[in-house]
Amino acid sequence: MDHYSRTVIGAVERNRNSVLKIDVFGNRSSRGRPHGSGSGFIISSDGYVFTNCHVVDRADHIRAILPDGSQENAELIGMDPDSDLALIKIYTSGFEAAELGDSDQLRIGQLVIAIGNPYGFQHSVTAGVVSALGRSLRTPGGKMVENVIQTDAALNPGNSGGPMINGDGEVVGVNTAIISGAQGLCFALAINTAKDVAGDLIAYGRVMRSYLGILIQEIELSRRIINSLRLETTRGILITGVEPGSPALRADLRKGDILVQFDGTDIAGSSRLYRMLRTGIAGKAIKLGLVRTGRFMELSIIPEMKKA
Repeated sequence: MDHYSRTVIGAVERNRNSVLKIDVFGNRSSRGRPHGSGSGFIISSDGYVFTNCHVVDRADHIRAILPDGSQENAELIGMDPDSDLALIKIYTSGFEAAELGDSDQLRIGQLVIAIGNPYGFQHSVTAGVVSALGRSLRTPGGKMVENVIQTDAALNPGNSGGPMINGDGEVVGVNTAIISGAQGLCFALAINTAKDVAGDLIAYGRVMRSYLGILIQEIELSRRIINSLRLETTRGILITGVEPGSPALRADLRKGDILVQFDGTDIAGSSRLYRMLRTGIAGKAIKLGLVRTGRFMELSIIPEMKKA
């Protein structure tokens, strides 16, 4: 057997017993049939499960179907529409938690594998590569989901909430979206962001974050830029769009700018930027370091608290 196949098989085997099918029921569910379904995966020994917000939104009852076919009622712990992440909990024993990896270590071109239940076909597996990192993605409902991994690993309805894993079997993302009519354009929320969101949902029942109003993509800086500007970081945040009426627009941030410093700290990746935006900085003037048309410059921005 070839090395690629052995890698995929080994990674999938490590997660065989942690991926669940999620069925949701409402008052209008006919004869006990679910009105929607998706995927989820166990993240802790006490039964916490990641899935997508849009999978369980407006559900009156949630049921988790384990890999052995057994069914368990699930409790909704909390939802964060801004990341499309939901945390639910099952109360049973004998399950296995997935191993969570470090999405900051991902690189474009790296092998990733998606596991889920597309169209109800349980534990379906697709594979592809990381196409882009640290993207912003607008949902059909208008919410901006940040720190998203783009991949060409095929996703279909029902994959939502399932794990995206690397070749070592570690979860690096939560599968969240496809673009209808497109091919090879699929997205997952970075697991480092998901970890932070889960912590807030468990502790506070909601996620507090500040808002800049930029669409971004994580990029590698060219050696020429690094050397000529004497930068300490090799990665930056490319601004691909600026929201109307946002703090970023008022601060004169522009499409094409590359953020390299935030509040005096080098930005090693988009996960660090979002973590800084969750530290109570709304209303405070923050100094940004950025590259614009090959030159380093500094601007001041006042983040706002993101509206629910």
